[in-house]
Amino acid sequence: MISFKIVGKEEMELLMSTRLEMLRIVNGKPEDYQFSTELQEESRAFYEQGSYREVVAMDGGTAVGWATLCFLRMMPTFDHPTGRRAHLMNVYTKKEYRRQGIARTMVQMLIDEARSWGATEISLDATDMGRPLYESLGFRASDEAMTLCLRPSET
Repeated sequence: MISFKIVGKEEMELLMSTRLEMLRIVNGKPEDYQFSTELQEESRAFYEQGSYREVVAMDGGTAVGWATLCFLRMMPTFDHPTGRRAHLMNVYTKKEYRRQGIARTMVQMLIDEARSWGATEISLDATDMGRPLYESLGFRASDEAMTLCLRPSET
């Protein structure tokens, strides 16, 4: 039976292992891939500072899915008078556990967390595989966002 829990920095090794596993798999890296010291140190620093919620799906003692919601404070606007927004990322379910509602449950838990915090908007970057799930939960594509990459991505 799958259980779900919100974890924080007190479970740093679980946070780090799930994050690195997801990055390795999604980016097609081999199992023995060595992540840069910078990525690992910055990931730990992010988890230490605490402006996020991480949901982990567990099958017994094994993490089988995880998702992160980052809390963002922006300048308040008419549409977002609190300036509180959130960004959903790193939604991942191990291949053999997909199509069981795990990602849906994790994302819904994080939507509830965002509401409790007073966020007025949740953004995300969707893959083609994730798009139907997000749309079914009420997310809509936006023509408003533009980005400027300030650092080339790692290849």
